[in-house]
Amino acid sequence: MRPTDSAKRYFLGVDVGNSKTHALVAALNGEVVGFAEIGCGSYEVLGPVGYADALQQVTDRALTHAGISKAEIAGMGFGIAGYDWPSEHTLHADGIEALEIPAPYAFVNDVEIGIHAGTEAGWGIAVDAGTGNNVRGRDAQGRTGRISGNSVRFGEFGGGSELIWRAMIAVSYAWTRRGPQTALTQAFLDFFEMENVDDLMEGLAMGHLQPFPPLAVAIFQVAAEGDHAAQEIINWNARELAESTKAVIRQLDLQNQAFEVVLIGSLFNAGEAYVSPFRESVLAFAPAAELVRLSVPPVVGAVLLAAEAAGIMAGQIRQDLIESTHNTLTNKHSG
Repeated sequence: MRPTDSAKRYFLGVDVGNSKTHALVAALNGEVVGFAEIGCGSYEVLGPVGYADALQQVTDRALTHAGISKAEIAGMGFGIAGYDWPSEHTLHADGIEALEIPAPYAFVNDVEIGIHAGTEAGWGIAVDAGTGNNVRGRDAQGRTGRISGNSVRFGEFGGGSELIWRAMIAVSYAWTRRGPQTALTQAFLDFFEMENVDDLMEGLAMGHLQPFPPLAVAIFQVAAEGDHAAQEIINWNARELAESTKAVIRQLDLQNQAFEVVLIGSLFNAGEAYVSPFRESVLAFAPAAELVRLSVPPVVGAVLLAAEAAGIMAGQIRQDLIESTHNTLTNKHSG
């Protein structure tokens, strides 16, 4: 079913992130006509006013790039980093309402738009392993499943931060002789440009040294060079993420069905060292699952969510939207 108002000819999708925020405008047939990018848009970083301002800014830029007015928007979709609990619904809805765009809309956690963007059927599981980790799911009936997304605090592991946390424990164990010596110690020393292990431990303990996400790259390098502790940590991290994935599969009772698991985030770029133990664990529980790497910007999923909000079957435009987005962003970067 298409919108009855012929003046409403476009969808607006916004991916609100902690590091960057994208807005994409597409025609009803999936042809991209506008794009904009700004920095962080999450209220957890900027506060409610900052979030609303960022949403307004990226939307205005995308509409200006498209050369269209707010009145021409038929539906809006938003994937929002930081939208985790029902108590945060009103805050985020208020930011969207402040756009003053007279169109139906829907918004979800930013990981969930990966399901829309990455699955053929529009439902399945999205697994995010970047700086942190998260898992969201959606079945064919629209029911959703999730983990808390609160990392170590709730015993959820799988992202770069958790990988580094576990590696720091290995370095500490080696220092106290509780555990075996590991090349991770030298990797930490090199990363912080230090020579003395005692100084390293003091700096970490006192909070003077912050193990930033790029340290995860060093852990994979040490593992590739044969360090057993690093290899075990990567294997553990991947399998822990698989346990969270299996939990969401179990919530939706998908384990005996065929469905797609969309892989999102930089840790999956490490290849088989990380993907293989993750895949093995998931497929042992849900053998018909198919792992697919997200190959399009998540904001594509926000546009498809906008189509749903407008009463249009997202599958009708998905492939055209993906191709048009690829062409638009390729031309933008080459220009």
